[in-house]
Amino acid sequence: MYTLQGEVLSVIFHNPENGYVIAKLHARSEPGQCTVVGMLGEVAPGEALKLSGEWTEHPKFGRQFRAETCEHVLPASLNGIRRFLESGAVKGIGEKLAERLIQRFGNQVLEILDTDPEQLLDIEGIGPAKLKTICASWQEKRQVRGLMLFLQTHGVPTTFAHRIFRYYGTEAVRKLQENPYDLAYHIHGIGFRTADDMALKLGFAPDAPQRLESGVDYFLRQSADTSGHMYLPQEILLEEAAKMLACYDLDLITAQIQALEARKHLVCEPLPEKDVGMAVFLSFFYRMEREIASRLWALLEHTSRLDVSKIQNAVAREEERLALHLSAEQREAVESACTNKVAIITGGPGTGKTTITRVVVRALKALGLKIALAAPTGRAAKRLSEATGFTALTLHRLLRFQPQGGFEFNEDKKLAADVLVVDEVSMLDAGLCLALLRALPLACRLIFVGDENQLPSVGAGNVLGDMLESGCIPSVRLSHIYRQARESMIVVNAHRINQGEFPLASPHPPPRADFFWVEKENLSELQELILHMVCERMPQAYGLDPMSEVQVLTPMHKGEVGTVELNRLLQERLNPSGSELQRGQRCYRVGDRILQLRNNYDKEVFNGDLGRIAGIDREGELLMAEFDGREVEYDFEDLDEIGLAYAISVHKSQGSEYPAIIMPIVTQHYMLLQRNLIYTGLTRARKLAVLLGSRKAMYMGLGNERGRQRNTALALRLAAHL
Repeated sequence: MYTLQGEVLSVIFHNPENGYVIAKLHARSEPGQCTVVGMLGEVAPGEALKLSGEWTEHPKFGRQFRAETCEHVLPASLNGIRRFLESGAVKGIGEKLAERLIQRFGNQVLEILDTDPEQLLDIEGIGPAKLKTICASWQEKRQVRGLMLFLQTHGVPTTFAHRIFRYYGTEAVRKLQENPYDLAYHIHGIGFRTADDMALKLGFAPDAPQRLESGVDYFLRQSADTSGHMYLPQEILLEEAAKMLACYDLDLITAQIQALEARKHLVCEPLPEKDVGMAVFLSFFYRMEREIASRLWALLEHTSRLDVSKIQNAVAREEERLALHLSAEQREAVESACTNKVAIITGGPGTGKTTITRVVVRALKALGLKIALAAPTGRAAKRLSEATGFTALTLHRLLRFQPQGGFEFNEDKKLAADVLVVDEVSMLDAGLCLALLRALPLACRLIFVGDENQLPSVGAGNVLGDMLESGCIPSVRLSHIYRQARESMIVVNAHRINQGEFPLASPHPPPRADFFWVEKENLSELQELILHMVCERMPQAYGLDPMSEVQVLTPMHKGEVGTVELNRLLQERLNPSGSELQRGQRCYRVGDRILQLRNNYDKEVFNGDLGRIAGIDREGELLMAEFDGREVEYDFEDLDEIGLAYAISVHKSQGSEYPAIIMPIVTQHYMLLQRNLIYTGLTRARKLAVLLGSRKAMYMGLGNERGRQRNTALALRLAAHL
């Protein structure tokens, strides 16, 4: 480890989220300027830094000093003080005011800020309000540095010092000494593992009650985030938490579970029907399930009948108008959706869900009912609009999500709708389902449409599966594949995969064939084959545009055929030149295909939306993207909201359709190889699907139904009617 001391000349880059800084330093021991990088927090020109770290050689930017620790020292020289104040480091002081302060107080100005700030009122442009702003900013800077010194003294990274201070203020050090695990709940970006690392460095014992409690809570939340579980059997929770915490005294962990239950943070409930003994819920998940069940039953039991003969006449008129002839199965689904207060229509591809939805919506509209249409994602809502001819919104837009949290439409302000149709309901998690039910008036009819065999929601719960399992919600399962759909090997093989059967080859050659299975074991060869198919073979044989009509789907992000590496390689093949922006390991180029990674209601772009980079403005620090013909601007600080979309995960593709998909299936992805994942990926294709990889991996996925298994109790609660 080397020590480097010097004055900051300029800050090239600063990430306020994690405190990462790239700066130019005039160091005492180095000729000229040197580049320093690291988690330095907020630094300003003119400040003196004392750094510990090592010299490294960056392949593009040359010699750099990578700092491991950073001690901030206030500037001492007059020029340093001037640069510091002019940089805006102290809120309320700009260039002109900085010059006046220097002229009046010289190099004593920072000392006066500390000891007698009232003297600043003598300076033109500083009144009581401005002085208050300056003092508050100055004190925050001083106190954050005190916090950073405390963290460094205990060997704790200072990455989150500013966020810790903003939440706790002057109490930050005391709060950390009492219970650093609270950071995981209150500060974005700090999870249990980061807080645990801090706590152990601050001297907390491995079996400290705060650590065991926080570990139990973390494991329950992780099981919800990664596996969708609403609860864990207590036996499994104890066993897994003990491993994670390396604390094998199960009595100690049990005592903390009981303490959390006593504080109503957890609920322990026996579930003999599930054969799990005692189930441990985070209390909000427990209340969520009970309330969902209660509200569904309230809708079911609230009478709001429509004249059956009028419904039949309206359906007959729509059949005639749309030149359709509904089968008995389809007619049953239409009548169930129109006559029941809550109804489910479920089925795989080619079974007529879209046709039924169109007829139901148009028939009920013709009867004078006010219809609302929604889906969990923007792409799914767009498809629902195209299928019905009426406007559909994402559920978040329908309920009017509020930036501060929650929804405008809720228990106190109901939606003005007589009928709500929700498509792609397999993606509906328990939290969003409850928000929706709270916003519905009791007189409203609720129609769920979805495919129970697709991947379940990203969020916790198994709403569609539980409603069907309970037997309480009127539902029609569509199973008949219609003639036109039977001609598609995409549809035929989707149903085979759903039954655990290996897909069949297409009987037709290109370009009539719509499905291919290509066996390729070697990962390097498979990677090159994917690139060849996307960039050359599919465009040549099918006339597909690889930039807009071919979507690579893959189970994982890592590995030779994961999203990260395939995006890099496809970007180089399909969009190798042009204006680009480098951010860490990511490179954005004008023309790149991009994916919105989370909902942004201000920009009106949503998780899963596909777009294109239209321009990069370096001076204004803006990236311009185009989504469906509409331009959206991103500050450089917001670029973590988008990612390259030449290759995306199967989970991110839910609710979307593409003209063609290509999906690798390899043993390297064994952790995520599940039957419903392969099924979901295949059913994203409209015209062409290519699955390729290892036969062994395909059989592994077909035989793995773990993806359907989630620990939930909603079906029990519905069946028991609470």
